Amino acid sequence: MSGKTNWIKVSADAQARLINSIPVKWRIAPDKMPPKSRLDVTGFPAESGILTQHELDITESFATDIVRKLIAGEWTSQEVTIAFCKRAAIAHQLTNCLTVVMFGDAIKRAKEVDEHFAATGKILGPLHGLPISLKDCFNIRGYPTSVGFTAWALDPVQTESTVVTLLKKAGAVFYVKTNVPTAMMFAESVNNCYGRTVNPFNRNLTSGGSSGGEAALIAMRGSCLGVGTDIGGSLRIPAACVGLYAIRPSYGRSPHFDARTALAGQESISSVNGPISRSLADLKLWMETIISMEPWLQDPKALELPYRAISLPHKLKLAVLWDNGMVTPTPPVTRALKSVVNTLKVKGYEIVDWPSKDHSEAAIICKKFFLADGGKSVSKVLQKTGEPWRPELSDYKRATDMDVYDLWQLQKERTILQANYLKRMVEAGIDAILGPTTAYVAPKNGELGTVSYTNVFSVLDYSSVSFPSGLKADKDLDKRLVDYIPLSDMDTLTQEQYSPVDVHGLSISLQLTAKRLQEEKLLAMVEKIGEDLVW
Repeated sequence: MSGKTNWIKVSADAQARLINSIPVKWRIAPDKMPPKSRLDVTGFPAESGILTQHELDITESFATDIVRKLIAGEWTSQEVTIAFCKRAAIAHQLTNCLTVVMFGDAIKRAKEVDEHFAATGKILGPLHGLPISLKDCFNIRGYPTSVGFTAWALDPVQTESTVVTLLKKAGAVFYVKTNVPTAMMFAESVNNCYGRTVNPFNRNLTSGGSSGGEAALIAMRGSCLGVGTDIGGSLRIPAACVGLYAIRPSYGRSPHFDARTALAGQESISSVNGPISRSLADLKLWMETIISMEPWLQDPKALELPYRAISLPHKLKLAVLWDNGMVTPTPPVTRALKSVVNTLKVKGYEIVDWPSKDHSEAAIICKKFFLADGGKSVSKVLQKTGEPWRPELSDYKRATDMDVYDLWQLQKERTILQANYLKRMVEAGIDAILGPTTAYVAPKNGELGTVSYTNVFSVLDYSSVSFPSGLKADKDLDKRLVDYIPLSDMDTLTQEQYSPVDVHGLSISLQLTAKRLQEEKLLAMVEKIGEDLVW
């Protein structure tokens, strides 16, 4: 087969390898597969007959609760791991969320964890025996790391990402890797190798990207805690699409060394690792664990900054970003933001409005950085198998090289913007900025057109959490906007594509953002806000 068409065979082989990695007894029989017309498949695992009631109980539990039972000896790592392997297999068959299955090695590792505990009475670490899912970009020896490219889909890597090494040392068990967009550089998880991951609450909608496979898997309870990356919103946007929690730490708080990326060497805006889960406590468990493993001893760019105890101010002062000056939030998001703000005012929070100053400039800077190499990094990988460009990467295909002088000037512009933004935050005396995670609840597949609510904080390198507001979209309350003035062409398109019926009943997420390296304070603030949001 010629190089120009080799990608087709690689894709077929990769997909065959993936489905064949799922034991036959864990596959959904054709006559029991839910029809395409059934959009919400989150309840199907309980109906499938593949999981026992005990396995359902395990997979419905939060990571913190599972670790507690593992450490107490109430559950074994092997039974927990098998339960999540089975549920992940079901989740994949319904949402196409996986790229790599490691069930055999995972169960073997879980058995070893249990044997160690039985022999010594000691745990391996704070994540003793806990199954954790990984975004496709993290390297595990003996398995491929494709990041959405056919060129890398069948080649097992020989290295191990630092975060994998540290989590393993903490006691974690790895069993699956999850789907991403080609190159991980757009906000929906679809590629020419594995296809599209869909939202399990409505399969006509996207689960976001680039950590969309993680989001779909966790929403299906096929994982209790996953690790993703975020360079422009790649953790926060998927979390928002399915109503999960995710944190984007500032660069250096979590180890990113030796994770595969399509834009290796692009460090003007750095990608960061972070957790995604169904509870805030699980985010905190991950952050405390990974920092306790002293990543600065293995990752040359990790900061020697131990996890800190935090006492919040008696009265929090929050700035509210109602819109970013580019795209108006769709009606459910605006309603949730208003409701949360009104509740927090009653609870005694000091609330001020926050202007969208610098946001459009930051979005432009972000895009220029990503395209600075003229798309060469992506193109060179595609060429290896003759893989065609995805339409979502059209900007990369058309891009031209930025010379070094212009790149330096752009970096200077970014740093000035960072300084000005910090000055405004300090002068305003605010603890955090509250606003939308995205303009959407969750758009239709192929219609997530803007990441401008998240990428500004990547440019600033601020700590940011996406969290469910506690409210759900309502087709009767959240009608389409009428008689409004669009902020941009993208705003017009976003409002035209918005469907109150499609998102009815889905969780609405918001974003809380603090200054750089304020992860502990940020998590504490989100926890307090959650306690105060009693609807």
